[in-house]
Amino acid sequence: MSDTDVDVLVVGAGPVGLTAAAELCRRGVECRLVDRLTERKPYAKAVGVQPRTLEIWAAMGILRRALDAAVPMFGQLLYVNGEQAARLELTLPPDIPYGFASLPQYETERVLAEHLADLGAQVERGTELLSFEQDPDRVTARLREASGTEREVTARYLVGCDGAHSIVRKGLGLTFEGDAFPEEYMLGDVEVDWDMPRGYGVRSLHQTDDGSTDDLLVCIPLPGRNRYRMSMLVPPELSAAGAGGAADDGVAHGLEAGRTPGLQHIQAVLDRLAPQPTTASALRWSSVFRISHRIVDRYADGRVMVAGDAAHIHPPTGAQGMNTGIQDAYNLAWKLALAIGGKAGEGLVASYDAERRPVGEEVVGRTVRHARAGFEADPNDVSTIIRREAQLLVGYPDSPIVSPDGGSSPAPGERVPDCGGLERDVMTFPLRLFDVLDGMRHVVLLYADADAQTPDLAACATAAREAAHGEVDVLAVLAPGTRWTAREVPPPTLRDASGGFREAYGAFGGEAFVVRPDGYLGLRGAAAQTARVSDHLRLTFA
Repeated sequence: MSDTDVDVLVVGAGPVGLTAAAELCRRGVECRLVDRLTERKPYAKAVGVQPRTLEIWAAMGILRRALDAAVPMFGQLLYVNGEQAARLELTLPPDIPYGFASLPQYETERVLAEHLADLGAQVERGTELLSFEQDPDRVTARLREASGTEREVTARYLVGCDGAHSIVRKGLGLTFEGDAFPEEYMLGDVEVDWDMPRGYGVRSLHQTDDGSTDDLLVCIPLPGRNRYRMSMLVPPELSAAGAGGAADDGVAHGLEAGRTPGLQHIQAVLDRLAPQPTTASALRWSSVFRISHRIVDRYADGRVMVAGDAAHIHPPTGAQGMNTGIQDAYNLAWKLALAIGGKAGEGLVASYDAERRPVGEEVVGRTVRHARAGFEADPNDVSTIIRREAQLLVGYPDSPIVSPDGGSSPAPGERVPDCGGLERDVMTFPLRLFDVLDGMRHVVLLYADADAQTPDLAACATAAREAAHGEVDVLAVLAPGTRWTAREVPPPTLRDASGGFREAYGAFGGEAFVVRPDGYLGLRGAAAQTARVSDHLRLTFA
């Protein structure tokens, strides 16, 4: 490039920034990732990993590394005033390929940083963003490097993944409306000697006669022998009441410096609330923290975007925060890559705000309700609650780059489902659909259950490639006994040997499905309607 130093400057090397940088680098985008911290912090802050995040990690190629470091989450045990009140099983239907997991944030960051290094990039630690300005063509950022040297860097885009106190958000002048919860909490990473079931979280409450909660213990399993991340209310001697408790920007959210709980503080809560007599030991780290709920008025302004905690903060109920931020980055990266390559349609980058801000608003509202009233007050059935908490119900039905059809599920804007039993020549064992969706490019799936439909599929494939300037992969999915009889050379072909694809997609013969790189359905419709397929792809491609 002649007019900029780098394609994208990403600020903040937490899970969100690492995801954004890795996905950009995977697509050949020149990216710099800076973080003001000189080293990764060994804190188990965000620990819950949702099934949707595991799907993303599988597409990124880091699933095995993550699972090697994680422990399963099978459910949660609820105790009220010393008695077991409920047992929640985190059970998903068999069509969902992954369950729930617990992985300390420092391990998530390690896995993502190693992946980024494999792609040829590194986190530039000790490098702080001081300020930035933008014009229609570029962003000019002023950085202070670890040596103390200040220098200017120009980038085509700037992505702020720099947390609740984001410099990028402040520099854009975005509003961050919301409020703080009055309660203060403390976190501790400890071992205990109880014999509670493996893979289950523990939530223990003390409630008064009027049903209000005045004491709380939440334990999430971590890798290691009987190791948990525990959160509980702060005792008076550690409280910041009367001393502020918010950062200079007025946002009271996250870990606070200067007041560190000791093992004795955690033990005191366990003595009151643990479901079994137990002793805590091996305190790895602890902190006091506050919780706020806030969201920006927009996720992007010109060539600058915010993601993760820089855009939305909320209670940790249901482990939604980090996972939502990772999905922000995953949604944005492929769009920026097409824009940088000169292949993006006019509204593609703007669709980031249109798609992700409604998701952020819903997550903030839902987690606040659950924090105040509990999951028990949720009117939905348990299956729906679990699918939603797993982030499998996130969708973009109103997106400007989705073509709705009012038909069957999965509908455009919904996450595409997985299915099994697919066969391919040369392979001697069946495939899952997700095995062939790597998240790099759009994929057009063409389904036929009769030989006579294949000429329409061939015409659709040609139209799709032309509309996307070749930036699309095409796969044919053929029902048992169906042969490719079109004159054109067939695209790579999967056989729906068990009927799993037809069932999962509600597919009819001669139907086309346009799957976006982030695993969402953009269009479904008759393959014979080639103009409709072309028009849809032109919403994304220039």
